[in-house]
Amino acid sequence: MSGNLLIDIGSTYFKVAETGKPIGHYFRDFNRNIFDDLMSKCGGTVARYGREEIRICSSANGGLSTLIVGLSQSFSLRYAVNIAFNSGINIIDTVLYPQIAEAAVPAETVDVVIVVGGIDGRRSVFKDDLNAYLEKVRYQNIVYVGNADDGDRLQNTVPGLVRLGNIIDGRLQMREEELKQYLTDLYQADIMGKEEIKHFYEITANQIYSTPYAVNRALPHLAGKLDVADPFILIDIGGATTDIHYSRDLVRDNIVTESGYDRMVFKKLGVYKSRESLVFAARNNEYVFELLHVLNVTENILEEHSEKATRILMQLAIFLVLFKMSRHHSAYIELELEKLNAVVFTGGITKLLSREEIEGIVHYFYKKILHFHKAPEVVIDTGYEIWTHGLLAIAEPKRDS
Repeated sequence: MSGNLLIDIGSTYFKVAETGKPIGHYFRDFNRNIFDDLMSKCGGTVARYGREEIRICSSANGGLSTLIVGLSQSFSLRYAVNIAFNSGINIIDTVLYPQIAEAAVPAETVDVVIVVGGIDGRRSVFKDDLNAYLEKVRYQNIVYVGNADDGDRLQNTVPGLVRLGNIIDGRLQMREEELKQYLTDLYQADIMGKEEIKHFYEITANQIYSTPYAVNRALPHLAGKLDVADPFILIDIGGATTDIHYSRDLVRDNIVTESGYDRMVFKKLGVYKSRESLVFAARNNEYVFELLHVLNVTENILEEHSEKATRILMQLAIFLVLFKMSRHHSAYIELELEKLNAVVFTGGITKLLSREEIEGIVHYFYKKILHFHKAPEVVIDTGYEIWTHGLLAIAEPKRDS
């Protein structure tokens, strides 16, 4: 599609592209409002386009956090987790209802709580202990997507609860569309409420999407843009988050979903805004200190603030996200990484790390963790343009067919 100005608003950089080709990659001036910063650098370019021709995605606010309470691991939790991931939501914790008495309460305020369980027509499954737990949780939004009987009671006893259709049908299949739309709209409302972001509606008449959503929409088109073959995963390492996008063929489950690709957002593995949490995750991983030795640095590098330290943190983020999606870390969705033909990298990592630095981490992971002597091919989005393919796919739905 021609005649579009595309803008990606990141936590550390913003990128600008015309007709799908990047024309600028700018480090943010944190002493200025990001809208004013963009207009001071690209105002002349913006002025050449109408509001309908400008399309924007953003990862500047790091996305929404969610807590999911489900009746069972096999259906309710698994389905809700899948829908949340596929909507770009950051899951901070899940609670299995039969174990709710021992469940920890999140220390931070949660953007949205999802409660799910049971199929319609069955007896109530949630008791007063669910209400007692929810009273301890600080949240901005809460949505119920479980059986009808419990929905009636919870709607009258839980403040602010939004009730949607059950995501589990009578055949125990997943119904994802209504909850996915709710979460997408919630993200949109969050953007509209952010002072830094909402000013961008002055220059666009189109919806502002999350950058992970745009990148995910680009995946079906990558074979025509990069030398990459299925199955592959894409890792996007940025300032606030590290995102992983993957083919559903790599997941050992029987969930039927419209999307061929899912994604997961690691809100605490960014190299700038969430640097401290990335360092914390690195220090608590049993393999990181050996990896630092392989990289010929000491753990003191984790305390430094330099370009070299940033490059090391990016390398650690690669390792940690692969580790967290492998069979060695059951808290997350497990991918069959042994099947991969390629690992695609995009984001700020492409501007700082060399191919050798990236390949070294992938090879270390496959040899040390998976005990494979051959690693998948590393493909780098050197033009930093995958997000543009996603925005254009959104603009032209026929591209996804």
